[in-house]
Amino acid sequence: MANSPSGDSVTDRLLRVLETFTPTRTVQTASEIGRRAGLPSSTAHRVVGELVEAGLLERDDDRHVRVGMRLWELATRSSRALRLRQAALPAMERVQSRVHEHTQLAILEQDEALFLERLSSPEATSNITRVAGRLPLHASSSGLVLLAFAEPELQERILAGPLPASARATLTDAAALRRKLAEVRRLDHAVAPGYIEDVATGIAVPVRDDAGAVIAALSVVIPRDAPVEPPLRELRAAARDIRAALHS
Repeated sequence: MANSPSGDSVTDRLLRVLETFTPTRTVQTASEIGRRAGLPSSTAHRVVGELVEAGLLERDDDRHVRVGMRLWELATRSSRALRLRQAALPAMERVQSRVHEHTQLAILEQDEALFLERLSSPEATSNITRVAGRLPLHASSSGLVLLAFAEPELQERILAGPLPASARATLTDAAALRRKLAEVRRLDHAVAPGYIEDVATGIAVPVRDDAGAVIAALSVVIPRDAPVEPPLRELRAAARDIRAALHS
């Protein structure tokens, strides 16, 4: 594809435009998109217009722009993530109904934990995770599981830092994080008390494919002082069921 005078390819510019949308920023103007994408105003308006014409973005009567249904449609066709989510939902629903706390499914994506699904209840404890949201690998129970079983090159890249704190208990020291990852591999689960929010504890277990490779992390978020063992038992059983469902 042709490059712009700045050296950016068309693909680069399209991606930068789409990446300005987040779980909390779902509607923008073309000017706001251009500013956040680092594009000249004329370029931003042209790219947004082309994406609207293609149905990847939608524009309302007030000229505000949001992600289009066409983009969702294309993204979900033959999606590995969609298949995993569908296989996991029955087991996740059982966990959530018994634990009555946030139940989440995450995968490793570009050095972060990307959350494919979250089930909640009105009385559940505090939790900042959103569907299609991301968390740092070192700062969440799901991230710790994904990182502990990831390729060594990825582990070393994360351990090299930086390791920013999300809360007071977040592991920000590489040596402490390395010890935690060894613990996760030994126990086959992660417990992260106060790593994301002071009032909550994340508990996560690996979800494996038929060959035993870790393909996802299943987690719950419980109050900081709540017992860990009951939800951990539910998570382990659910992870086994998801593995069976994927290969049934």
